Amino acid sequence: MKLVFLDRKTLAPEITLRAPAFEHRWQSHEETEPHQVLERLQDADIAIVNKVRLGADILAQLPRLKLVVIAATGSDNVDLDACRQAGIAVCNIQDYSKNSVPEHALAMIMALNRSLNAYHASVVAGRWQQSGQFCYFDYPVRDLADQTLGLIGYGTIAKDLEKLATALGMKVIVGARKGQPAGKGRVGFEQLLKEADVISLHCPLTPETRHLIGERELTLMKDDALLVNVGRGGLVDEAALLAALAQKRIGGAGVDVVSQEPPAPDNPLMQALQYPNFILTPHVAWASHNAMQRLADQLIDNIEAFAAGREQNRLV
Repeated sequence: MKLVFLDRKTLAPEITLRAPAFEHRWQSHEETEPHQVLERLQDADIAIVNKVRLGADILAQLPRLKLVVIAATGSDNVDLDACRQAGIAVCNIQDYSKNSVPEHALAMIMALNRSLNAYHASVVAGRWQQSGQFCYFDYPVRDLADQTLGLIGYGTIAKDLEKLATALGMKVIVGARKGQPAGKGRVGFEQLLKEADVISLHCPLTPETRHLIGERELTLMKDDALLVNVGRGGLVDEAALLAALAQKRIGGAGVDVVSQEPPAPDNPLMQALQYPNFILTPHVAWASHNAMQRLADQLIDNIEAFAAGREQNRLV
């Protein structure tokens, strides 16, 4: 079988991808532009992609393709319905970043609660010397203990963040799906928005969850509440978030994912960088060395399972 990895550059160069334990040909490309996808996959049996898009138009022209391996958990870059219709199996990577992403979310929550970025920038600018005393109080500092963390999405990552937050004395509530009644162990979506001191997003991006948090939802939040998004960029209406920060209608936000990556210079979140209560990181919550190596190992495990006739981490 021929295996083609279209965007190897999405994994750090020091991460090891072992050779699959069966006879194969391996072809790896650091990155692939949309116009190169069809040519590079023309004679491939297995396609490996992280962020490269595989739409129905491309898949229809690849009769030899048997398996798409997504080198990530999210699958919104692959047309799963088209794969299903074409008899192409699809698998993804699961639970590889169960430590990395929750820790990143918690780091954002702690940094925003204690205004770490704002105070650091002010020290760099000379504010400490100007203050004339041992400390100054330009930005709020809040303890996590007794705050309420609201989780929207409750998969493995959210559950591990819950454990970390609970250990620090936070109360955790889990929201029901938007527009649906609260079941056992859940609170209503709008109730969560109103009660939580910190809201953390952990949903997949679907037509139903796009702009899950928009102007109305931000208005329902407490005026000192924090919003953290380590899920998908499209979950948040970025223009609405910029407006909420500009008008001081929320306490701050930490974002690791953007609707278009890398973001254009005029993206609302790039404009939001002017505010001391906003943190933007370049989609690296998942990217601890440990997590990336687990991803790479599981990727090859998925391929070997397919070659052996076993279903593993199948989406299709």
